[in-house]
Amino acid sequence: MFLCQYACVLSLYSCFLRHARSRNYVSESEVCKLESVPLDFGDYHPLKPITVTESKTKKMNRKGSTSSTSSSSSSSMLDPLSSVLDGTDPLSLFAAAADPVPTTATMDSTRKKRDKDDSPAVGSDFEPWSSKRGEILARYTTTEKLSIVSGSFSRKAATTGSAVSEKVRTRLEELDDLEEGSQKELLNLTQQDYMNRIEELNQSLKDAWSSDQKVKALKIVIQCSKLLSDTTVIQFYPSKFVLITDILDTFGKLVYERIQSMCVDNRVSLPDNFSPECINDTAKETCLNWFFKIASIRELIPRFYVEAAILKCNKFLSKTGISECLPRLTSMIRGIGDPLVAVYARAYLCRVGMEVAPQLKESLNKNFFDFLLTFKQIHGDTVQNQLVVQCVEIPLYLTLYSPAIDWILQCIAYRAPEVLLTEMMERCRKLGNNALLLNSVMSAFRAEFIAARSMDFIGMIKECDESGFPKHLLFRSLGLNLALADPPENDRLQILNEAWKVITKLKNPQDYINCAEVWVEYTCRHFTKREVNTVLADVIKHMTPDRAFEDAYPQEKFLPFLDMFQKESVRVEVCKCIMESFIKHQQESTKDPVILNALLHICKTMHDSVNALTLEDEKRMLAALINGFIKMVSFGRDFEQQLSFYVEARSMFCNLEPVLVQLIHSVNQLAMETRKVMKGNHSRKTAAFVRACVAFCFITIPSLSSIFTRLNLYLHSGQVALANQCLSQADAFFKAAVSLVPEVPKMISVDGKMRPSDAFLLEFLCNFFSTLLVVPDHPEQGVLFLVRGLLNVIQDYTWEDNSDDKIRIYTNVLHLLSAMTQEAYIYHVDKVDSNDTLYGGDSKFLTEINKLCETVIAQILDHLKTLGKEETLKRQSQLALYFFNTILAHGDLRNNKLNQLSVNLWNLAQKHGFADTKTMVKTLEYIKRRSNQPEMSHFTDLALRLPLQSRT
Repeated sequence: MFLCQYACVLSLYSCFLRHARSRNYVSESEVCKLESVPLDFGDYHPLKPITVTESKTKKMNRKGSTSSTSSSSSSSMLDPLSSVLDGTDPLSLFAAAADPVPTTATMDSTRKKRDKDDSPAVGSDFEPWSSKRGEILARYTTTEKLSIVSGSFSRKAATTGSAVSEKVRTRLEELDDLEEGSQKELLNLTQQDYMNRIEELNQSLKDAWSSDQKVKALKIVIQCSKLLSDTTVIQFYPSKFVLITDILDTFGKLVYERIQSMCVDNRVSLPDNFSPECINDTAKETCLNWFFKIASIRELIPRFYVEAAILKCNKFLSKTGISECLPRLTSMIRGIGDPLVAVYARAYLCRVGMEVAPQLKESLNKNFFDFLLTFKQIHGDTVQNQLVVQCVEIPLYLTLYSPAIDWILQCIAYRAPEVLLTEMMERCRKLGNNALLLNSVMSAFRAEFIAARSMDFIGMIKECDESGFPKHLLFRSLGLNLALADPPENDRLQILNEAWKVITKLKNPQDYINCAEVWVEYTCRHFTKREVNTVLADVIKHMTPDRAFEDAYPQEKFLPFLDMFQKESVRVEVCKCIMESFIKHQQESTKDPVILNALLHICKTMHDSVNALTLEDEKRMLAALINGFIKMVSFGRDFEQQLSFYVEARSMFCNLEPVLVQLIHSVNQLAMETRKVMKGNHSRKTAAFVRACVAFCFITIPSLSSIFTRLNLYLHSGQVALANQCLSQADAFFKAAVSLVPEVPKMISVDGKMRPSDAFLLEFLCNFFSTLLVVPDHPEQGVLFLVRGLLNVIQDYTWEDNSDDKIRIYTNVLHLLSAMTQEAYIYHVDKVDSNDTLYGGDSKFLTEINKLCETVIAQILDHLKTLGKEETLKRQSQLALYFFNTILAHGDLRNNKLNQLSVNLWNLAQKHGFADTKTMVKTLEYIKRRSNQPEMSHFTDLALRLPLQSRT
């Protein structure tokens, strides 16, 4: 049918523009505007909590009699499943009888109690042990040989018919076997061999547990715990503690999960806040059995550590189990003679305590106060003799305490009141202001508390004995707190003077810069350029001799240090860090010439590091930093200086395409800001300035490699030129865009993957058409010269054989041409006369549009004809409906010929059963609704001529 009618249709398409529907955009906008309906919410509000009201129904008896209920239809059949919803099913009735509905007050109190129980006492602001683990392992190392005791863990086979008592006796013998010569000592292990052996033991523990060899698992844990009593290589002890406690944590988790799994009984798992009454007897017996086994361990240290590892299991036995065990375990540590071993035992108990019962602060405080009572042991003969044997100096030995003391104090200080800090300071004074304790106190408590007592801490630091712990480390810790919180204003200068007296006397460059970097930030925050320059001069004085600054990298925060870094990779990293800091902390735009010159130099250094081997990710990161800087530069109303800056930046950053794109956008924005200031009425000076901005963009765009970036920037810059009444420059941009379309490749790279470019080209051209509507014709180029040129380019472009994008573009051209025939266009550019004003509906102009329309429609119908093959019928259906919608929206269907064309397209869309039925139905409904409008009454006849066909 379509082929027969095609010749007739070709004679009709010329009527499309002559009969384009006259549009009154204002009235159409009013019709399409959503109707405002006053709403009476009453008591309803979307954020108001929902109140559920329970409907009470009468119980059913066994015979099924029910109370009569009103119904809207007595003959309606009752849904047999609906009784589940109203609470009349047997299970709901039974539950209701057994458990009466609680009152609202009871439910609220229960909810509050549950929320209180569920709320974690340790929040995200508490630094976990896992974050400290890696730092300890990296810091406390050794080159000395280590030894480890390894047990023989072969399981003895039990006879099949043995009695229960025999089985128990065998297990006890296995447990004692560890202490009866089954161990062998591995000597001369390197640190890595030692760590590998510990990891093997950890894996052996998991394997033994998974194979149901629980006694073997316990023996492994006991053996590992015994290693914590060995201090023969004392400088490695903190790392050994970390490795061994990893095994203890694994064991504790396995035991807890094992007992927890015994409480399930084919039901849902236990809630987090379960009570001991929910635990069955079997699980409780198993739990007690574990505690009894651990209590039989003869040595104190393994017995303490293993019991602490399963401390959480006390929850299965009683509500007060944990609170009763913590004081007892704290007292057990008093029996450990070595102060280093004892303090790490206290640290482990505090760690476990914070995990299972963080609200029990008393046990945490007790651990620390017990440590203070035994602190004098550090200077006793036993410890001193041990240090002499191992050739360890007292300052190094004291640093071994830091991880344990820091952790204990972190647990104590977490959300602690300020009065506790006062108590800690008093106790430190009683111990002679020990530097190690003072440093840990300053590291643990909130910075606001420390800053408020800065002068008190400085007085205590002065009185410290420097032989064991250097004072400059104490000042560094104080400075770190002052970087987070401000001290009293009257004390700020005195604090800086007291600190810098100590810092400037440091001879070691590394010690000096580690301390100075903290106090430079304090100086910048609270003082003027004079004080900052004084501090920086002192830093340069200390770090310049013997090029000591190179060993102190990375100290990248201050610009004067930039020239110190001669190695390019280091220099670029320093520049990146400076730019990141500037972009992050600079709140307002700047025009300071010193800052601009310095940062331009830094950005130039980053830019010049780009070469052919630079990765794309690195280029993107560098470009993002430079773009961040460019956005922060503003000369206010001095637009000429702003443009000069952009010109200079273009010459400096020509190798980074994203930077050039940003400069083009910035210059376009500058032109629009000029237009805003002048309110669209340019003077001779501002007109010349915006033409200079336009020229900047026109010169810069061709240097870009991405073709779609160039196309979009040509269009965007042309729009800016048009808005500023630069008509010839706008034409130049649009001509450049038209000439660039044939160069669009078939495939482009998008996020590293090759994709067809048709969809991107279609999107660009649709945006281009929208702009061409308001572009006035050039007096020397003829009518619609840009539209003609673009149509020629589209015609000559090689499209994919299986693509209909070319026809979709032609259909969008019809939208443009239809809009051009209107007496007044739907939108305009201020102070630019579009073709509706220039031609005023001239017949010659309309004739030219009509000729273009004939050409476009011919192309569309030709393509529809070529899609008549069986494999392309679906595409033909989709395009026919697309073209039908175009005629429906833009054509005057009161014309019989155009009306007939639309009917033919409708029938063609449905002819072979490929049309979407829902779409066709909704389209027909839309036509019927439009027919109710007075000026659209002819749609009634059209709707009668549009049949709906089934797929069959």
